[in-house]
Amino acid sequence: MVIGGSYGGLAATVNLLDLCHGRPAARLSEDMIPEPGSRKGVPIQITIVDERDGYYHLIGSPLALASEEYAPKAWKRFQDIPALNRSEVRYIQGSVVQVNCERKIATIAGTGTATNIRYDESYDYLVASSGLRRAWPVVPQSLERKEYLSETRKHIDKVKYAREAIVVIGGGAVGIEMAAELKLVQPKHSVRLIHSGRQLLSSEPLPDDFKAHTLSVLQESGVEVILGQRVIGTTNVKTSDDTLFYELTLSDGSQILAGQVIKAVSRSVPSSSYLPTSTLDKEGYIIIDPSLNMTGDLPNSKYHFAVGDIVAWSGIRRCGAAMHMGYYAAMNIYQQILSHAFGIIPKFMELQEIPPMIGLAVGKKAVCYSPTSGTSSGEDLMELMFGDDLGYSICWNHLQLSENSHV
Repeated sequence: MVIGGSYGGLAATVNLLDLCHGRPAARLSEDMIPEPGSRKGVPIQITIVDERDGYYHLIGSPLALASEEYAPKAWKRFQDIPALNRSEVRYIQGSVVQVNCERKIATIAGTGTATNIRYDESYDYLVASSGLRRAWPVVPQSLERKEYLSETRKHIDKVKYAREAIVVIGGGAVGIEMAAELKLVQPKHSVRLIHSGRQLLSSEPLPDDFKAHTLSVLQESGVEVILGQRVIGTTNVKTSDDTLFYELTLSDGSQILAGQVIKAVSRSVPSSSYLPTSTLDKEGYIIIDPSLNMTGDLPNSKYHFAVGDIVAWSGIRRCGAAMHMGYYAAMNIYQQILSHAFGIIPKFMELQEIPPMIGLAVGKKAVCYSPTSGTSSGEDLMELMFGDDLGYSICWNHLQLSENSHV
């Protein structure tokens, strides 16, 4: 059972399918591939449980909420993903509300059109990859593609027809990318970003030169940035023709008139309430060991894995890290299957510490940082890191989701 059908969950799914068909996982390096004699085909049944009816490209949210042409691309229903369209994969639209790790049973409540359904589902191995709960407009709140398209269309129309500045509140990664994409898609609009910190990305463990460089590129893209100010009050103002404006009062007493206000400051919360508290840290993140197994006083811990944003691990939460963890989980589950089925001594992969690194799409340029390369930016990096669709094609192709056989 895979709980959550985003980057980490899909990586675990497609790579486990590959391995169980006797093929090495698609994106594992050579030192991670098992010996040829251990590549044995085994029957597998994977159940994906997700509240949504499809895979949503989370990285693309800033563009999905700005472009009516892009929005339909960012959400693909699970039944329309070729790599999952096979007899070994089953999809349940629902929310896991409780996991009994001792009995290996998950209690599922239906979502979307099946909200009255609640039942138990057994499993042999579990991969928790349900990620974080993020508020609107960081991500759309719809659970079905049809509603998502309506939700994004309404937001895009409000932005498109705003008669005063569009104001984005929050200078984290989401706020920066959202402001930049809005200015790129609506170049005639005035876009302002307000952040309470003295630097952008003030809560991230990143060097000052990266934060300063990001500010420079964001301003270069045409976004006006106001630092060191909080929005302490918002007043709705209607004109004689019923046009709605927002009068924002800042902490220094100044006021700004906005045609649309977008809040990108909400705190994301791990969606881990279905798991025993013994395997969670104080913030609700799942504690794992280097083999991706859940730890703590947990029955059958070796059969329970967790990957992606929901885990307590080093590094900044990124889709690349989630997919990397998904590969490791797939490999380690496969090794356990081989051990049980054929008596092969398992060779588990161990996750290493992940240093802080990041790539931001800021208008036409990407701004990147890694401990080995330092800070860099440019249109060439934008093409390399994000392509022309905020990484949608890169992630899709990396997971080989167009492959309908994976054998």
